[in-house]
Amino acid sequence: MFRLLLLVLLLAASPSRAGTAASECWAACRRHVTEPSLRARTCPVCVTGGRVDSWVPALGTGGADARLALESALKDAHWRVRWAAVRTEARSRGLTERRALADWIMDSPPDADLGACLTAVRAAADAGRSTADFLRDAGARGPSAAARVWERREDIRQALALEMFSQEPSARLPALLHLATFQGRSATRVVLDAVASRPVAGDEVMAQLLSAVAERQRASVGRLLLVDAKPPDEPAINRLFAVYSRELDALRPELASADVQRRRIAVAALRRYGPLASRELAGALADEDGRIREMAARGLAESGGKALRDAALQGVKDAETVEAARPWLGAMAREKGCLAFLKDVAEGHHARTPEIQGEAVALLGDCVEGPPPTRRLAPFLVSTVPSVRAGAVRALGSLPRNGEALALATKGLEDGAPEVVVAALEVLASYRQPSRGDDAAGLLDSEHPLVRAAAARALEFVGRSPHVRVLAERLRVDPVAEVRIAAARTLSTLGGPHAVAALSEAAAHDADSHVQHVSAEGLRRLGFGR
Repeated sequence: MFRLLLLVLLLAASPSRAGTAASECWAACRRHVTEPSLRARTCPVCVTGGRVDSWVPALGTGGADARLALESALKDAHWRVRWAAVRTEARSRGLTERRALADWIMDSPPDADLGACLTAVRAAADAGRSTADFLRDAGARGPSAAARVWERREDIRQALALEMFSQEPSARLPALLHLATFQGRSATRVVLDAVASRPVAGDEVMAQLLSAVAERQRASVGRLLLVDAKPPDEPAINRLFAVYSRELDALRPELASADVQRRRIAVAALRRYGPLASRELAGALADEDGRIREMAARGLAESGGKALRDAALQGVKDAETVEAARPWLGAMAREKGCLAFLKDVAEGHHARTPEIQGEAVALLGDCVEGPPPTRRLAPFLVSTVPSVRAGAVRALGSLPRNGEALALATKGLEDGAPEVVVAALEVLASYRQPSRGDDAAGLLDSEHPLVRAAAARALEFVGRSPHVRVLAERLRVDPVAEVRIAAARTLSTLGGPHAVAALSEAAAHDADSHVQHVSAEGLRRLGFGR
């Protein structure tokens, strides 16, 4: 009694799918096992079994009551319970499972054999085989049993098609896959035929089923439809498109969210639609988040039915700016073959601009193939193309921290090209070593505004109190607003009386409104101003 009470409590406390399966198992067991002591021994298996038929094998060693329960289980609505009863009976009789299945089919009256025939169809399909092939090894009665199943094919089709619209969502996909295997057709074709033969009210269920098939096949619904659809399917396709269009409409606000995680989830969801979401995926290529850009590139490759390398190669060849090439390069940086692909672009074979070459080099730091990263980057650090050298220095920043990478990046401060010096400053800032503060501060007088701005930004991480004066001077006199903005932001981090005075003057008198705003925000951050 205590065991039964514990079982009921456990089933009631579990809302998960496992709990649902246990509840279904418990209900099935109680339907067919009526003798109290046998029920007490059999049904508790449902707690750990995890399937609706988990209780059935326990009847194999029972007596007359167990035999009655097995006979009753052959009439259960769930095919797994019926199939489990056949297998348990086969073991008790010393037969193969398929021989027992064929016997059941042939011993059933012709007007009452649908349950047996459906069980054969679903057991065969679950094993990925046709019914005839499945029953071939069922002994002398196997071919006759297979022929009997085929005679009932229309009734079987109707039963499985009805289950595709089951109130229990978990039953729908298996019914679709089993029907497709039985008919020797693709699941997509079965869905299209079901849409064409049923009212619009069922379209959402069919659209969800096709999405589940696409996920199972690691494809997209758009790609599945392109492969299987024929001109007469146009009305059915339009009805499915209407469902997917509503789903895409619901996703679009998420693509514009300020929350990067919400955007990532939305872009991941887009990939299931394939060509139907090409416009949205193409828009996501310009997202500020690198992970989103990579997911969008992969989604576009899949929607076009291409390998990622082929799509990325075309994307890089077509790109006129580094922004357009970046998603494809980023996606390939973590793909097999990344070293050869990125080196090819870095050497100028497919890149339209030096900046795209440099971006490919920068991503070599994320590629795990080939020799140690510093050896891999060595030829590019001495390239005659400034953008390539800058990319190599940026790649050093993506490597695990080590003295060799830091030394190579520091050497970049002496480069004559401003983009290389900027890259070196960014790497030194990422190391956050105050001993490099003087190096950065010395570059605040560079003739290149990009270098001055990068030096001011770097001092936020490597600067010390003696650097406040030179930053304050830069905020006061630099002719380029971007440099003054960088100086103001760093001063609001370093703080001190000189920083407050410089920020106060800029907030009140700077000619650029953005500089004024950043300076005022810096003062508030330091506890001054309203």
